[in-house]
Amino acid sequence: MRKIYLYLSLLLIGLPSCDDFLDRYPQDAISDMSYFYTPDDLKTYMNSFYSTSFFAKYPNFGDDFNSDNQVGPNVDTRLQGTRVVATSGSIGFSWIRRVNYFFDHYKKVEADYKLTDYQQYLGEAYFFRALSYYSMLQSYGDIQWISHELNTGSPELYNPRDSRDLIASNIISALDSAVMYLTADKTKGQGRINKWIALLIQSRVALYEGTWQKYHNETPFGVQNANPGKYFQKAAEAALDLIQSGPYDIYTTGDPLNDYRELFALQDFSNNVEVMFWREYNNELSRGSSDFTNDRNHRMEFPNNFSITKQLADSYLCNDGLPISISPLFEGHESLRDEMKNRDPRFFQTIAPHDGIQRIHKDGTIDYWASVYDNLNSSAYHNSPGGYINIKGYNPDMNYHVQQYEESPGMIYRYAEALLNYAEAKAESETITQQDLDLSINKLRKRVGMPDMELNNIAVDPGWDFPDLSPLINEIRRERRIELACEGYRWNDIARWAAAEELIVGTRPKGFKASQVANNPYPVDEEGFLDPFQKALPNGYGFIPERDYLNSIPISEIVLNPNLTQNPGWEGAPGK
Repeated sequence: MRKIYLYLSLLLIGLPSCDDFLDRYPQDAISDMSYFYTPDDLKTYMNSFYSTSFFAKYPNFGDDFNSDNQVGPNVDTRLQGTRVVATSGSIGFSWIRRVNYFFDHYKKVEADYKLTDYQQYLGEAYFFRALSYYSMLQSYGDIQWISHELNTGSPELYNPRDSRDLIASNIISALDSAVMYLTADKTKGQGRINKWIALLIQSRVALYEGTWQKYHNETPFGVQNANPGKYFQKAAEAALDLIQSGPYDIYTTGDPLNDYRELFALQDFSNNVEVMFWREYNNELSRGSSDFTNDRNHRMEFPNNFSITKQLADSYLCNDGLPISISPLFEGHESLRDEMKNRDPRFFQTIAPHDGIQRIHKDGTIDYWASVYDNLNSSAYHNSPGGYINIKGYNPDMNYHVQQYEESPGMIYRYAEALLNYAEAKAESETITQQDLDLSINKLRKRVGMPDMELNNIAVDPGWDFPDLSPLINEIRRERRIELACEGYRWNDIARWAAAEELIVGTRPKGFKASQVANNPYPVDEEGFLDPFQKALPNGYGFIPERDYLNSIPISEIVLNPNLTQNPGWEGAPGK
């Protein structure tokens, strides 16, 4: 009966309220039922948090389309500055509501069980509280911090927004608790989270907030009494703890021309040293049947209207460690074959090379990407606005190309991010040493056979994205862009760096030389490069720096709670 009560209460918790105001509980939604008395009850309750809301599958074609890394068939409304104020909807407190219910009731187990019997699930609750609030922090900035169960009479429903610094500090604190309670076991990465994952996310959150407070200072999004240094220190400490004590490393077989591509195309991450958490898709066990369609390889056989941008392609260094603007090894842009010569091997392990394998048929015959490039933009399947075809996460073996029923796993967290977080946090705090670079970024470079980054020997790049910042910061940001390309990090990086003015405003996504395409339907710029949004964006993206770094607060929420305030720049904007 306890399990039945728990199931029914979970259903009630999941039901939306009529007004979405803090996703608050109806007064009669939950009664004090007979559950939360055993560790299994806590485990069952926490199982609902292992959903696609937190752990989405690895996306088809990549996940940087809301940035300058990738381009699809449509203009991104945030980048264009054409979003409108949300008139209805929720800020997203539903998961906070669920986790707070756990915290208000889990202590019933104390009567019959020791902390060691259930501390894993307590750690998970702290982790998901942090993850939920981090998502809202990125979307809305300062919001209300609610740490216990509310009902319709709770005065906290009408609280004003808490400071951004308080929200960020509380997220960091929740992750401290998660680290304390979660298991240190590596596990196979697709079951339950561990303390090392909590440290990874802590380094991510602290780096995000530190750079946000530093680079948004004296803007509408600035933080009063900002102290970015404390966040840089926490980001570095969390990442270093993971690096020095965790059971992870960089995946490599000793093949610098293939290892990076292979990592994302593997069909099982159970024993992978780099992948910290992943989603398993197993038709026999019916895992993933309720998830979004899992057909990544099937979709990525052809570009299907998506591509990588010239902006990203030009970021890859030459294999002498120098940028294309000054390296004597750069062969120019006349053809993709030329562009790929003498480049960081991650270039041709992310962007399809002509001689790369496109499909391995079940009869053993092989197709190459050259045939796709020969027919580029001749059909919907072959359409590629920028020309550069993304192969990150793609496996050419046709045994895995089963539409909607692929068992290709979804990578979620990987160790490489911790190395990048550590290097950036140390650089931002101006405490970085060559030993720090060797411990972090140079491990990533060694995997692909690139020269080490040398602290006191960074070549000046006339094409740096951030010429007003130090050479070291520019190169660390470049390394992050290259290593994490198409994994969904780019927009958040642009936002926390307050970098849309340099990278987005007035720009358009470009592609490779149009002369390579026999039948090109897209506009071409004055230098001959594909310029797919030339007509749609004659003046480039219209991103509004005083507004578009955050989402609008739904008007319905402000009507229900007059103490809420709208985010900067959204007052008076049109609604929908």
